[in-house]
Amino acid sequence: MTRVIHDSGESMQKEATNMVSLDVNFPKGRFPDYKIGANNTIIEPEEAPKSTPLKEIVAKETAQLLQQQKRLSVRDLKEKFEKGLTGAAKLSEEAKKREAASLDRQVLLKKLRDVLDSLRGRVAGRNRDETEEAISLVEALAVQLTQREGELIHEKAEVKKLANFLKQATEDAKKVVEEERALAIAEIEKAKSAIERVEKAWLERETVTNDKDQQELEELRNEVREARRIKMLHQPSKVMDMEFELQALRSLVLEKSQLCAQLKKELAMIRKLEDANSTIFELQGNEVLGSILKIVCQADAAPDISTCLVQWYRIPPAGTNRELIHGATKTMYAPEPFDVGNVLQAEIIVSSEKVEVATAGPINPAPGLEKYVESLYKLSDAEFMVSVVQMNGQDFTSKSVHIFHVGRLRVKLRKGRSTKAKESYSNSMKLCGSRGGGNAAAKAVFWQARNSQSFTLAFQTERDRNAALMLARKFASDCNVALVGPEGQASVSTS
Repeated sequence: MTRVIHDSGESMQKEATNMVSLDVNFPKGRFPDYKIGANNTIIEPEEAPKSTPLKEIVAKETAQLLQQQKRLSVRDLKEKFEKGLTGAAKLSEEAKKREAASLDRQVLLKKLRDVLDSLRGRVAGRNRDETEEAISLVEALAVQLTQREGELIHEKAEVKKLANFLKQATEDAKKVVEEERALAIAEIEKAKSAIERVEKAWLERETVTNDKDQQELEELRNEVREARRIKMLHQPSKVMDMEFELQALRSLVLEKSQLCAQLKKELAMIRKLEDANSTIFELQGNEVLGSILKIVCQADAAPDISTCLVQWYRIPPAGTNRELIHGATKTMYAPEPFDVGNVLQAEIIVSSEKVEVATAGPINPAPGLEKYVESLYKLSDAEFMVSVVQMNGQDFTSKSVHIFHVGRLRVKLRKGRSTKAKESYSNSMKLCGSRGGGNAAAKAVFWQARNSQSFTLAFQTERDRNAALMLARKFASDCNVALVGPEGQASVSTS
């Protein structure tokens, strides 16, 4: 008689659960949902498209390499073999990983089989049938896994063979490349030597040809001279005409030379008369922007220059009027950018007589100043370190350093954060070189910000002074304003 116990299923499941090892991992908390087909074959559900077998991939790559071997160069073939060797190494690594995974699966299946065997002896009825069905499924899965392991072992052996083949092929390709490289180097050396021989032969041939051409040209010239001589002998009238013309030209040249000598003597006498007074004084200094011109006495009996009245003028190269330089009444004058290209002239009044001295030529620009100003013009503004010499016509006692700021729209003078003067470009603003004389005139400028405020500023170098003047005038010109000296410019006709 069979005795039925209602809670036997739950107690058996608890005991079976306690007997399962803790390292068993059931994916998704249940058995795999595959099916058993004929001859106990396992049919897995088609969840994703199957990947191409490793063996087919290797065979396909090998076939492609064999097809391309005939049309590839030695270097390309070497690169292909190296890529194939790298791929074979990767495939070998994948095979090792799959082998390790298969070993884990074998251990898992063995543990699962042991658990199901122990569970089959403890259950009865429908649970027993399900347990036996699970055991059959596990056995079928083990058979399929064994088959896959065999295929993996076979594929591993094929991969090893292919790797050895590719390695040997790579070494052979390297040897072929080295041989071809050596042959190429030898061919290049042969070509170089052949080119050198050809160049040498060509130079020798060119030299011989030039000598031969020169010789032939000289022979032709001699033949032409001889032909002309023979022709002249047969035409005596033309020879006589040429002789008469030559005598007439000689006499004319003699007359012209005598007239030229007489004119030179008269010109020298006129210059001596004109320079009788002007030789008392002369200008000393370089006729270039950034220098200082000074009037000095030439004769010991000359009057004291400090007691004479002096006025400086600028004369355009092709002009009939000279421009009065206001404020330039000292014996020393420092040219400013306005003077470049003009001749500077100083008029000295000695005992109610005027004596004029001038530069030998136009004032030359300072080397490199134009490029320096162009580089500053590309910026929005520029700053220069200055010292205030005079303020509103009075000497400035402090010798502290100020910053003279030249911008595109305004000019500013500041000391630290304190602004001394700031004014936009306008017709009332005056900016020019200092005209007070002195050894520092080449570094000084006169700036009249407005009618009631003016400064005399001393820059650190002559280059900074001239660059500041040129840059400010460029920026003012962009604002349709012309920056000139005090009281503008006046023109006086040259007598």
